[in-house]
Amino acid sequence: MERRWTIRAVVALTAFITMLDNTVVTAAAPSIARDLGIPLTTLEWIAAAYLIAFAGLLLAGGRLADGYGPHRVLRHGLAVFTAASALAAAATGAGTLIAARALQGAGAALVVPASLAIVANRRERERVRCIAIWTAAGAVGLAFGPAAGGVLAEHASWPWIFLLNLPVGALAWSLVPPSRGAPSGARAERLDWAGLVVGSLALTAAAYALIAGTAHGFGEGSVLGAGIVALGAGAAFVPVERRALAALVDVRLFAVRAFSGGIGVQILWGLGVNGVYFYTAVYLQGVRGFTPTGAGLAFLPLAIAVAAGAPLTPALVARFGAGRTVATGLALVATGMTGVAAGGTTVTLLAALTVIGFGSALTVPLGACVLGAVPADRAGVAAGVFGVAREVSGVLGIAGIGVVVGAGVDVGRGYTYGLLAAAALMLVGALLSLKTLPSYAHDRDSVRD
Repeated sequence: MERRWTIRAVVALTAFITMLDNTVVTAAAPSIARDLGIPLTTLEWIAAAYLIAFAGLLLAGGRLADGYGPHRVLRHGLAVFTAASALAAAATGAGTLIAARALQGAGAALVVPASLAIVANRRERERVRCIAIWTAAGAVGLAFGPAAGGVLAEHASWPWIFLLNLPVGALAWSLVPPSRGAPSGARAERLDWAGLVVGSLALTAAAYALIAGTAHGFGEGSVLGAGIVALGAGAAFVPVERRALAALVDVRLFAVRAFSGGIGVQILWGLGVNGVYFYTAVYLQGVRGFTPTGAGLAFLPLAIAVAAGAPLTPALVARFGAGRTVATGLALVATGMTGVAAGGTTVTLLAALTVIGFGSALTVPLGACVLGAVPADRAGVAAGVFGVAREVSGVLGIAGIGVVVGAGVDVGRGYTYGLLAAAALMLVGALLSLKTLPSYAHDRDSVRD
């Protein structure tokens, strides 16, 4: 039997490095641009390539984990991610670096759903604990990324931001237990390859359109083209899945209250929190006069609150149930957002951000509810759907809250409007949590049995 500490270590390490690479390029970007002699427009794609491949291939990664076994897919994903990190560190041109970043994203898209699928069949409290570790480690990775990128670029050289992944990736790979009960080759051959290709194309094109549109405007030619491809592939996905013997996504899963509710609440959280997270950095520098370093450090209390609060969730779920725990967390997030909107001193602002972080930590049961509501042989797809909801809602949140921020007469007032809109989304999510997620730990709205 797999040791608990081994699984927890794998979950923590994989969450850390995959989330780290969402933000590690940010502070090192000027050094990369200077050394490689590339313009800002090209530099943006070094960051975006990872996110596009990650979001676009998550669902495929989840289905492959179900078809070939999560242990095997996790090992392959870590190998791809680590090798791509080495390639990125050795890059001498923008094209190679962008390709390596996309390959990193593809590896991460295998790693995340496979690592979550491994914990899906564990006892409920252990599953919640593992998801809490995953959330906390991911929060630390996101917060650590800009700081690590800045320090390494300044005191060593930018390739070290990618070389950092090599020992962590190798350690995680060595800790992955051997495959247990992996599906046979015959079953693996029944994977819905047409659905994988069409679905991944739709998600990748949609991610490109959202990221590029947010940066350059949604009327730009390549953005419109990607949007058309995403719509076309999305439309083709339906008839392709109807003809498939083993569909990529079993739509019956969405009839399960805890599954569909957990995905819906995750989307609402992503829409609100990610948009606010992005525009808070703009607000702190443009309105309150923070330096870039100061603005980055201002997020540390939020990340620390997530890391400190996440381990508390298993006991809270056991006592009050997932629905009440998540609803309380979202209500706290809404309170923190309202506190930031009210203005005040820097201390008050940091306290409100801390409340947002602690409230976000209490949303940990969302992942456990989604994974616990599906049959064991669909845990990878469930993790993939959950990951897609998290990543895509984050990009949509930046774009959507950006529209609200832009509607203000100035950045400060627009930011206040954005915070209040995000707080309203959190309250809707709290109500949805109470309606769809288990009220007590023993409630099991699941198709597992």
